[in-house]
Amino acid sequence: MPAQSLYGRKTEPKPIRLMIVDDSIVARSVFQTILGEYPEFEIVATASTADQALDKLRTCVVDIVLLDLAMPGMDGFTALPEIIARGRGARVLIVSTSAADGAEACVRALTLGAADTLEKPHAGTYRDRFAAALVEKLRRVGESRSPDREEPRVAAQAAPVLPDVVRPQVSGPVDCLAIGSSTGGLHALAELFDALPSACDMPVLITQHLPASFMPYFAKQMTEIAGRPATVAKDGVSLLRGQILVAPGDAHIGLRSIGGLPRVILNRDPAPSGCLPSVDPMFQAVAQQFGERAFAVVLTGMGRDGSIGARDIVAAGGEIAAQDRATSVIWGMPGSVAAAGLASSIARPSVIATRIADRMRVGNATRRPAWR
Repeated sequence: MPAQSLYGRKTEPKPIRLMIVDDSIVARSVFQTILGEYPEFEIVATASTADQALDKLRTCVVDIVLLDLAMPGMDGFTALPEIIARGRGARVLIVSTSAADGAEACVRALTLGAADTLEKPHAGTYRDRFAAALVEKLRRVGESRSPDREEPRVAAQAAPVLPDVVRPQVSGPVDCLAIGSSTGGLHALAELFDALPSACDMPVLITQHLPASFMPYFAKQMTEIAGRPATVAKDGVSLLRGQILVAPGDAHIGLRSIGGLPRVILNRDPAPSGCLPSVDPMFQAVAQQFGERAFAVVLTGMGRDGSIGARDIVAAGGEIAAQDRATSVIWGMPGSVAAAGLASSIARPSVIATRIADRMRVGNATRRPAWR
């Protein structure tokens, strides 16, 4: 839909600029044919190797890079971090047959910074469901681009849009850390836990929007990222210090006190966001169980999941932190929380980690038993 200019005249939005990186000339041609039907996309460059793509990114400005993983020479996994760095804000969509080998390859790519993944289908199936899925993912990832990105030498990152009101920060220790994330979340989680001291040993609950089949690999990856055990949550499991529990891909995390200890209660009731798992039920359960000692973080992701539960966190006296626009792949989930004035911090994940550590240092002398 045309955008409104400062003078009231409608202006057409700029096309989403794409680079296709695939060693198959057939695949590159098919992508060009599919996307050529949509004027909202502009293919500004193609490359048959990762080295060629990196060279072109020195002078070419793109919004999204479509990247194959299995290529001769430098593979996509190796090239991904450098493509992100040299792309100066460009997002990476993995389109590869490697995505069909299992969730592990996808989780690894997402951890390295890919915005999303899509399985490349076999010949003869490009023009049906694959085409629709490709366009939908490109539109979704493209929503987060900075509208004023120009040539690399003069590019400036868009400043985050902050709400009129930012809530006061809460004092005292943190007894439970709850994190919600979606598109781009794995990379954001890696940054957060890399900056979070091991002394911050409160139980951690994570709801990440991923299919159920991905969750064992996601938990394994979180164990490596965080340096503490991460497992997929199950009914009746107790919350323990130094442990991470991740929501299964087909249920929400709830909590119930049994014998004085909070335990996980999974449920599959429809959530207002339509997500399964949803961040909202997890935040609501954490608010009820931990009150002012709850700390909730909303990381990058599309939609508004988490904004309802965030109100419960704030009402119970807890604290909310939202990832900023500049470092989010999609500033939907954190943006909705920030715009509602629910966040006490709006920052990149590493800065949020510092805020959590500050809470824990202040509260060490007055720590009480973790469970209400």
